[in-house]
Amino acid sequence: MTYTLETGPEDARLRLILAHGAGTGITSPFMDAVAANLGAHGVHVTRFEFGYMNARREGGAKRPPPKAEGLIPEYAALIAAVTAAAPKGQKHFIGGKSMGGRVASMIADEVFGRVEIAGLVCLGYPFHAPSQSEKMRTAHLEKMTCPTLIVQGERDPFGNKTEIEAVKLSNAIQMKWIGDGDHDFGPRGASGFTRKGNLNDAADAVAAFMTATAPSR
Repeated sequence: MTYTLETGPEDARLRLILAHGAGTGITSPFMDAVAANLGAHGVHVTRFEFGYMNARREGGAKRPPPKAEGLIPEYAALIAAVTAAAPKGQKHFIGGKSMGGRVASMIADEVFGRVEIAGLVCLGYPFHAPSQSEKMRTAHLEKMTCPTLIVQGERDPFGNKTEIEAVKLSNAIQMKWIGDGDHDFGPRGASGFTRKGNLNDAADAVAAFMTATAPSR
């Protein structure tokens, strides 16, 4: 059974389905903060865990995650279940932290084309493995048609601002850079930024993107 957490107003007009990163589940401090901050903006957040992470939660062996492609069917099934049971008129976005965002990005154009979701939100996208910037994972991002927001720390080891600004991405993708942020948006002590402030900044950007992408009529 998929483990999920629901946060934010039940009757919210906007809902974000959010998957976790490769090594931490949906109750990490990062995921907790994002869900709480978005809830304060009136966004309902559905957090869910892939099967391999849920198995760890239930006492199973700590195995590495499958390849991102292998997780697509789980994400697709979750989207179908959530959208089928959602309140009428609710606008749905998909996304995730790191690996979860990458999986969501690999299915986004398909479900957007069927008008099941309004957009994609990626938090700390893994553009490449650390110290392997020559092996970019951006081929599908060059052709993206689904409205997308990628929120990225300026010094994220999975793709920093200097590296990514030199990469050609689809015009459907917006970038929000988090001041001096690492992969979890944490800044260095002398930077003038704070983790709390950066997480608030990220939530502000996500809420604004969702509102603009799916305006009320």
